[in-house]
Amino acid sequence: MEILLAKSAGFCFGVKRAVEKVYEQIATGKKIYTYGPIIHNEFVVADLESRGVSVIRSEEELSELSEGTVVIRSHGVPKAICDRIREQGLECVDATCPFVKRIHRIVEKESGEGRQIVIIGNAGHPEVEGIQGWAHTPAWIVESVEEAHRLPPKLDKKLCIVSQTTFNYNKFKELVEIFEKRGYDISVVNTICNATEERQTEAKDIAAKVDAMIVIGGKHSSNTRKLYEICRGECVNTCLIQTLDDLHLDLPKTVRLVGITAGASTPNKLIEEVQNYVRINF
Repeated sequence: MEILLAKSAGFCFGVKRAVEKVYEQIATGKKIYTYGPIIHNEFVVADLESRGVSVIRSEEELSELSEGTVVIRSHGVPKAICDRIREQGLECVDATCPFVKRIHRIVEKESGEGRQIVIIGNAGHPEVEGIQGWAHTPAWIVESVEEAHRLPPKLDKKLCIVSQTTFNYNKFKELVEIFEKRGYDISVVNTICNATEERQTEAKDIAAKVDAMIVIGGKHSSNTRKLYEICRGECVNTCLIQTLDDLHLDLPKTVRLVGITAGASTPNKLIEEVQNYVRINF
């Protein structure tokens, strides 16, 4: 069995940086919390919890803390959460991905100057919720063509369009074109992370060449789900797994080439385990 492993598979810069920041804080001996899971990988989060790190899942839980260090997750949080951490006298370590932080600055500035913010991304995703929380007025969230067409008619004020960092680039372009055709006065900032574009492009290329494709990543990971959708469009025999235990490939004997990619929150150790298993057992 020949395997094509994506070079971009595994931790991206922002995720690696966030995880390292938490482990650095553990070494201080202080009580450490993360606001939300630090990344979308249950096994990394479980390992951190085994080392004494607690996950805060709501503003109510945060309000009950009187001491300790709070690490802001890689997806970022609304401005109000940052303010609340400092108001309570807690130490704040900001592990927000720098690419996400850039979106916060854009949204804060543009909305402060009177522009309507449009976030192209997945409603309810923590990164999108965090971005919303930096706008001075309610932002519009658009994920689909249907949602773009349901928005109000052309406004008197200009729109500023940004994107969730892990959104599909081709879908982003399609949605921007709809805003243009509907006559909105728009300024567009493509805030999709370069690493995301590269990962999606590489996954698409590999999936088009192989007999079967394996996508590894957390079940709550947006970028992993998008990788799966892209690969499934090129290769019918595409499976999405969270761990090696999820791998149940029933492939014909004619299959000789298998591709493997992984989401931005997938540890290298897990990728290696899957790669070795496929090589030995198929």
